[in-house]
Parts: sequence; structure tokens; C-alpha cells
Amino acid sequence: MLPELNLNDILRLRKPHPCGSYDWKVVRLGADIGLECLGCGRRILLERRVLARRFKMIVDQLDEGNNAS
Repeated sequence: MLPELNLNDILRLRKPHPCGSYDWKVVRLGADIGLECLGCGRRILLERRVLARRFKMIVDQLDEGNNAS
């Protein structure tokens, strides 16, 4: 099960990217999740189901708070 994701959240995946980095930034939300590698800047699209299998933890989550404007 994939937790609630927001743009700019930093995720850690189970296996490293070929550049050696485990951490990715969420750059797109929708049916597919867009991720950007924090090591080399490569961007990928993963289906939610595939990301749920590869997902390990949220390293840093954007805190939207309750700022009603």
C-alpha cells in the first residue's frame, strides 16, 4: 500500500539507481507517479502499483499544514 504522497516529497526506494542514489523526489502525481533521482537528476514515470512494490520509506515529506487561505 502506497501512503499519501505530495509533490516534492523525498522517497527512498528499495534498490539503488545505477548512479548509486536511493532517494527520489516526487515531481508528478496522477495515474503515474513522476520521480526525479536526487543523485543524477534522471526523471522516470512509474505506475502507482509498481511504485508501491519498490517503495521503502518517505525520507522528507512536504508538510502542507492547516493554512487555510
